[in-house]
Amino acid sequence: LIAEREAMKSSELMLEIGGILRNFKFVFRGTGYDEKLVREVEGLEASGSIFICTLCDATRLEASQNLVFHSITRSHSENLQRYETWRANPYHESADELRDRVKGVSAKPFIETLPSIDALH
Repeated sequence: LIAEREAMKSSELMLEIGGILRNFKFVFRGTGYDEKLVREVEGLEASGSIFICTLCDATRLEASQNLVFHSITRSHSENLQRYETWRANPYHESADELRDRVKGVSAKPFIETLPSIDALH
């Protein structure tokens, strides 16, 4: 697994352009954090959730339409508040309404992650 991640971080592409063989090197600077781990420690639903980002409230559809522009709207403390709303359901909402209100938070976050470790959006 580690070797695969390292190989993915730096990849080379060889193309023939105008009869000349050219090398292009791509360097990916990822954090190497696992999506499942990040979602788990921040209390987010599993990867099948429509809410995909650990930093903002983007849904899969919104993120697919806008891959670049977004802002960080989540914090660890806000995820804690959302968990309390999920747990208590103070407005007596249905599961779907409640899920939309808490934007994918369904467990108590137990480690405060850094905004830089999200790789989803």
